[in-house]
Amino acid sequence: MTLDKPPITDQLNLCRVGIDTYRENVAYLHRDCEIYRAEGFQALSKVEISADGQRILAVLNVVDDPNIVSPVQLGLSEQAFLQLGLEDKQAVRIDHAEPPRSMDAVRRKIAGDRLSAEDFTDISHDIADKRYSKMEIAAFLVATGQTGLDRDEVLFLTRSMLESGDQLNWDEQLVADKHCIGGIPGNRVSMLIVPIVAAHGLLIPKTSSRAITSPAGTADTMEVLADVKLAPESLRHLIHKERGFIVWGGTAALAPVDDILISVERPLEIDSRGLMVASILSKKLAAGSTHLLIDIPVGPSAKVRKMDNALQLRKLFEFIGDRLNLHLEVIITDGRQPIGRGIGPVLEARDVMQVLENDPHAPDDLRQKSLRLAGRIIEFDPDVRGGQGFAIARDILDSGRALEKMNNIINSQGRNKHRIEPGSLTYDICAPAKGTITSIDNLQMARIARRAGAPMDKGAGVDLFRKLGDHVEKDEILYRVHAEFMSDYRFACVLAQKDIGYTIEQTI
Repeated sequence: MTLDKPPITDQLNLCRVGIDTYRENVAYLHRDCEIYRAEGFQALSKVEISADGQRILAVLNVVDDPNIVSPVQLGLSEQAFLQLGLEDKQAVRIDHAEPPRSMDAVRRKIAGDRLSAEDFTDISHDIADKRYSKMEIAAFLVATGQTGLDRDEVLFLTRSMLESGDQLNWDEQLVADKHCIGGIPGNRVSMLIVPIVAAHGLLIPKTSSRAITSPAGTADTMEVLADVKLAPESLRHLIHKERGFIVWGGTAALAPVDDILISVERPLEIDSRGLMVASILSKKLAAGSTHLLIDIPVGPSAKVRKMDNALQLRKLFEFIGDRLNLHLEVIITDGRQPIGRGIGPVLEARDVMQVLENDPHAPDDLRQKSLRLAGRIIEFDPDVRGGQGFAIARDILDSGRALEKMNNIINSQGRNKHRIEPGSLTYDICAPAKGTITSIDNLQMARIARRAGAPMDKGAGVDLFRKLGDHVEKDEILYRVHAEFMSDYRFACVLAQKDIGYTIEQTI
């Protein structure tokens, strides 16, 4: 195919390229573009795109296919196009972008130096301004993970991430929240804590994340029941009406540097202690929390596997929280197995509603853990004596007040009128021998649920029938895999057959 050679010009026609590059601005130039040749651009270099006073930075990709962009066009990925905020075919300029000055601090960190508060402020500012490519972000993450962050550096990073975006203010002295550091499938206690605490009268605005590597985030599960994509301006009316909500935090620009770092951190499976603490606390402070309960599950296949590591992590959380005027308490919980029976959005939502409805078949471990954590949060109330919180939480749940509050929250957010059922393609994993269940691999159960299609397919997941300590007979069902599509079904079945995720101590 012969391409017309356009005259050299300093402007190109904007073109929206329908590619999701997930939190990275990407620009596309045709290899035969005269500007590309004249200006000496190279693939993966950073460029600045501007027009009508608008400006963004992007990573350049070079294209040979004129069906993607022609030599007179500049293509932008979905995120970049929306951020620039201009119309298709509008004339734009493209120039070389200045390298981020804060990369010098990253190089010093790679060499093992200790960084200052100003260094972290500069790094966060440049990341928020999209001056870092994902490779440069990866360098920063590896540097902080390998050489480590001392507690003051974690404080500097937390504060810089907090200040990188918007901060909510609910105009109340006590705004409660809870966060689990993760790693435990089915641990959907937040959806029980919020209605219990809100029914008590404390303010508990819950901005939750979607799953990245887990089978479901709180927002994914809540979306089975109600709309979670609420604009920030509507949240204030909702919180003062119901005293609580459970929404996706992605609609608000809260600590946006954290979201960018996570987009690189998770695929690399980098999860250093300092980065995790900074990520959690910057998000909670940006969401307006004044009182926070942190849940650290400990178990052989949990994110934290030893008690001494959990105690060190608790000290770090408490140090940062104290310096940032956040009333923070840390609770260490049992992370040896999944919580509840369901793993995946629909199955987890079922468990939550069974507990709220006081269904005799509701998973007791989910109920008890939720009451324990809700009770600790209720004790943030200065009118509640220490030790009384659990009884208050239990009364709110048993009386039906928590269920009423949850239904009010669901209706206020917008009840999902489309009933979602568990995936119709099912596969039962049975006990290979008679005996007692001595361990359940959290990571493997999460992998199987994700292979089945969770959380993208809300009905996909794993339904557990047996837990730790249960006695099973040979060929008795341990759990059932649910999938909605045959390809996911096959992937999940193959993975489960390779490793069922259960250890059974055989008995004769």
